[in-house]
Amino acid sequence: MTESRRRVLGIDPGLQVTGFGVIETENSRLIYVASGCVKSGAGDLAARLKSILEGLKEVIAAHAPGEVAVEKVFVNANPQSTLALGQARGTAICAAVLAGLPVAEYTALQVKQSVVGNGHAAKEQVQHMVRRLLALPGDPAPDAADALACAICHAHGNRLGVHAGLRMKRGRLV
Repeated sequence: MTESRRRVLGIDPGLQVTGFGVIETENSRLIYVASGCVKSGAGDLAARLKSILEGLKEVIAAHAPGEVAVEKVFVNANPQSTLALGQARGTAICAAVLAGLPVAEYTALQVKQSVVGNGHAAKEQVQHMVRRLLALPGDPAPDAADALACAICHAHGNRLGVHAGLRMKRGRLV
């Protein structure tokens, strides 16, 4: 890939369903590559986290992204749910770090603002704008759309010279 061409993996972490979306950018053009979901199924927490890690490792191996964008966890009323979501997010970050990829993090507000122009947009609005921005034949599944939106947010931010989140330096997060 040339310098003007980048491949970004967006991840929408979830304990039951982790969405992923891969896009390529060429100058200001956004190109859809792939999207889908990693489902962790039932079972104990460790087995579910392992499913997420293995699923994302497969996605990274299959699509060879050069950078990763992960949605940040929001704090909700249920601390147990927030903690579980944080563990799924940590697992997603580990998959990227183990592959030697730089990781950027974005809040849902930042992602929605970047893609829809409204930080409080509904999921359906995000799906519709992702469809339009990537010229897809239909709306992607909600988790995949959120992951694609995260990748688009990262592509827009880096095009504008904004650098967010974590980076790799000599194999370590900085």
